[in-house]
Amino acid sequence: MEDQLKDFIHYLLVEKGLAKNTLVSYERDLKSYGQYIKNVENCDLKNIQRAHIIRFLAFLKDQGKSSKTIARHIASIRAFHQFLFRDRILEEDPTVHIESPQASRSLPKVLSKEEVEALLDFPHKKDYFGLRDKAMLEMLYATGIRVSELINLDMDHVHLTMGFIRCIGKGNKERIIPIGGAATKALEAYLMEGRPVFLKQKKLGEESLFLNHHGRRLSRQGFWKILKRLGREARIEKEITPHTLRHSFATHLLENGADLRAVQEMLGHADISTTQIYTHVTKTRLKDVYSQYHPRA
Repeated sequence: MEDQLKDFIHYLLVEKGLAKNTLVSYERDLKSYGQYIKNVENCDLKNIQRAHIIRFLAFLKDQGKSSKTIARHIASIRAFHQFLFRDRILEEDPTVHIESPQASRSLPKVLSKEEVEALLDFPHKKDYFGLRDKAMLEMLYATGIRVSELINLDMDHVHLTMGFIRCIGKGNKERIIPIGGAATKALEAYLMEGRPVFLKQKKLGEESLFLNHHGRRLSRQGFWKILKRLGREARIEKEITPHTLRHSFATHLLENGADLRAVQEMLGHADISTTQIYTHVTKTRLKDVYSQYHPRA
């Protein structure tokens, strides 16, 4: 099964153009599936039946996996078997009549406008680290891009005079996103006084926009550490994740009357139903405001 899995991942990378994080997720799910089929069911790839997959899903449930995680495993297994069936490695697809569980969709956690202001204003330091951190936070809230997209920005993706960035998202799809005055100002300060200092740490040229102390591209883990520290220092009690500013960006736009389709395009969602989750967030927040302030609520 290992050779077939490698071929499948290569297919997803080359023909589907899926992002690295998505490929890692597929590979992790399918490796756990393969280990179960081999070690528990004692079955080879060509003899897998629907019953084997059903028992694997029950195994995941017994381990306490959520319906969302199980649904993701089903999607990975289904895509893998469809690939094998198309390539005639298997004579039939055992996933045909397997249904995904209804995943309970939790509302994304967002910061209030006041909390966003507190977080964005907090990198007080005017050294090159502070200038970089300020620029990254302003960029995330101004554009709603994913953290993976932020750290993969190169110098030629930023067009300050025109007021937009060029972002390469999932499936290598490109989108143009406007940036506001605050983010532009923070980026200009970082590019003039911050980034050149980071570059001194490395002799070779570096095209990455946001750099670490070695003068190389900042990693996802590096950004996560920075965000957690700034959240603590700004005394924000809510849990802040790398997606928090993206969620806040979308919610605050819709609260102020932005068009849903425009928000979908800026976020890079393939399906508008993904964007519609933020309309539920705004309704929930309206109810909270009503309950708190209406005298007869």
